[in-house]
Amino acid sequence: MLTGRATYLRHLLVLALALCGCYPTLTKEPRHPEESMVPVRFFHPLFQDDMDRDSLVSAVRKNICYLNRLDPEKPFFYGSRIFPCSHVIESYRAFLSLMEKDLTPEELNEAIIRDFLIYRAAGRVGNNHVLFTGYFEPVYEASLRPGPPFTYPIYRKPDDLIITDLSLFRPRFKGEKITGRIEGGRLVPYFSRRQIVDKGLLKGRGLEIAWLKDPVDVAFLQIQGSGRLRLPDGQTICVGYSASNGHPYHSIGRYMIDKGYLSKQEISMQSIRRFLSEHPAKTGEILNHNPSYIFFRPLKTGPLGNIGVPLTPGRSLALDSRLFPKGALAFISCKRPLINERGQITDWKEFSRFMINQDTGGAIKGAGRADIFFGSGPYAETAAGHLKHEGELYILVKKPQPGGE
Repeated sequence: MLTGRATYLRHLLVLALALCGCYPTLTKEPRHPEESMVPVRFFHPLFQDDMDRDSLVSAVRKNICYLNRLDPEKPFFYGSRIFPCSHVIESYRAFLSLMEKDLTPEELNEAIIRDFLIYRAAGRVGNNHVLFTGYFEPVYEASLRPGPPFTYPIYRKPDDLIITDLSLFRPRFKGEKITGRIEGGRLVPYFSRRQIVDKGLLKGRGLEIAWLKDPVDVAFLQIQGSGRLRLPDGQTICVGYSASNGHPYHSIGRYMIDKGYLSKQEISMQSIRRFLSEHPAKTGEILNHNPSYIFFRPLKTGPLGNIGVPLTPGRSLALDSRLFPKGALAFISCKRPLINERGQITDWKEFSRFMINQDTGGAIKGAGRADIFFGSGPYAETAAGHLKHEGELYILVKKPQPGGE
């Protein structure tokens, strides 16, 4: 068992290691898991969790349901190592077994280090830390029929949108996909946001799910990837991500900073909405800077991640699915906001916790980006709108038995 002094000394060593630059810094964007996940052999994080155990157990059990649907031999890439799905399931069962024991924080920490392989996310180019942002489940007023003030539609995935797996043509394109449509016998890029919104190229095709009051609501719903729509009769329907038009995601926040509309210090989802409300003539210019466009589908329950299981507030994480194994057990350390009774952020507090890689996103690219799902409600909206802090990300998998994988 670690004493308080031993823990303190170990953290000093971790800090010294980081300050000395002993963690390798990326010089180019990683394209494969082995470039994105660095094995941790000596200086492990302190595995302490700031949330309740029940939420973690619930998220883990949902993940096991996802894994049980897969071929037991399906490969999962953890850095340079490959484990079958059956081993990942075994990892989660071993982790649940630890959760069921009445272990002290020190004993749990020792058990994790003893029983699990630990990988550290390599971070961004020139910066070996991970940039954390947040997302949440918004609630917007909407109608199933068009008419003032409900005039801004959200669409289902169009039938002519084609998603092609490029690895079917060349092995070197493994994990790469392209989205488009057929025109004149050729595959061409699908319509951009500007073409869909300004030119109305999808109108009259019966693709509308619902109509919202504000184009900014539509844009933010697309950024979040899911949400609830409150209808005039008081009922709500859930919608979630179905597909994108394949165009790259361009940050409207970055665009607004570059144009001088907002400063880097004040940029947040709330400040963006406030600026667009005060400058409606600039709405089209700013929203169309991002050519990406998201299509939705109705859901029976709350938001689903990219592995098809309900997201767990505070426990579900979105990572780049090309680089990190779907459904992986993760551990993060970052900061979260403290909010007073007026909904104002009063401070930022260090925290760490176990999470599950259950989602992805258009803006979540590379080994140095992660998105925390905060759930719904005022705190979730504030936290998701303002979180933009660096931290650490680790991926865990059970050590194989000698002679195993």
